[in-house]
Amino acid sequence: MTPGKIRTAIVAERVAWVRKMLEAIRNLPLGSYEQFREDPRTPAAAESHLRRALEALLDLGRHILAKGFALAPAEYKEVADELGKIGVLSEEDRALLRQMAGYRNRMVHFYHEVSQEELYYICSRQLSDVEHVCEAMLQWLNEHPEKMDAEI
Repeated sequence: MTPGKIRTAIVAERVAWVRKMLEAIRNLPLGSYEQFREDPRTPAAAESHLRRALEALLDLGRHILAKGFALAPAEYKEVADELGKIGVLSEEDRALLRQMAGYRNRMVHFYHEVSQEELYYICSRQLSDVEHVCEAMLQWLNEHPEKMDAEI
């Protein structure tokens, strides 16, 4: 595999998806845990939107690694580690993305262990972490236009 150019269209699509999913979560009743669990569709929607936001964020990282550096990590946690190794993410952001990858895996493979209470906590207090890591990736891309097929 030879490094090439990171596709601006894919970056824009993944970032838009992350933002769309986070906005959908913010439009849910998050005023209190009682409001959140009142309608059983709300936690289900929150879980779906959060999982898809995390997957889009991790897919963005995977695209950066594959196209820009010819790296193909097999697992989402490895995406975070590789982004840290090559300097796309700081150590703090790498650790944060690794934690998000673990939570995404838990949502998919250990879904029966994800409680409504923890889901509420994440959706009401930690969405800014997803935005922060997304912005860190975008900042790195903006600082390295030579890696892009066009400007973002």
